[in-house]
Amino acid sequence: MAIFTKSEILNLVKLGKLKITPYNKSNVGPGSIDLTLSNKIREFKRVWETFDIKPDADYKKITNIKTIKKFHILRPKESVIAITKETITLPEDAAGWLYTRSRYARIGLMATPSFVQPGSANKPVIELFNAGNRPLALYPDTKVIQMILETTVGEAKYKGKFKEQKKI
Repeated sequence: MAIFTKSEILNLVKLGKLKITPYNKSNVGPGSIDLTLSNKIREFKRVWETFDIKPDADYKKITNIKTIKKFHILRPKESVIAITKETITLPEDAAGWLYTRSRYARIGLMATPSFVQPGSANKPVIELFNAGNRPLALYPDTKVIQMILETTVGEAKYKGKFKEQKKI
């Protein structure tokens, strides 16, 4: 397995094998693609009762959707579920990894590393956590996440629960 470089990413887009909507060529870096936050997040409800983590656990029961009008204040030690503005369609012989861009990690914003399945076509969801000691303002359209693409051995197509996810 190998990491796709900028020239390979641009070629995949040109050939229509990798689709990014909306697409901004300037978001493609030497070895990754920057992705932006949408204006929708899920905040965790402030309750103290235990939530059982079972196979049928539904995160929607313990979160509320919020539309960000200007910005969202992420308090220290608080997390939210966010979704990218971009819809990503990967070829069946490539997978992706989502990571926090370094400039934001250095101020305490952490995204849970996420795996983007081969052949998926959806808006990636990311869990953001403020590991710092001061509140952080999250703005829609900010390039907080980078996706690193790599080749797979063989082809596969994601057919799971979130295969066509467009909403948070």
